Amino acid sequence: MASKNTESDEKTPKLTAGEKTQVAWYVARMCKRGIAGEGVYQGDLEAKVDRIIDRARDRAEKNAKKK
Repeated sequence: MASKNTESDEKTPKLTAGEKTQVAWYVARMCKRGIAGEGVYQGDLEAKVDRIIDRARDRAEKNAKKK
């Protein structure tokens, strides 16, 4: 699985327990699709993971502004 996100860990927001669970679920589904073959489309699951990380990043920025 090649990730388009090449940002450093410093820019990666801290995920909540629910977000970690969702990401783990999507990664497991990606693995299952990977077993099916290399040509299987996984872009939809990658987009879902990206959206979760984007929401966490927005939440972290919002919380930083409150402080």
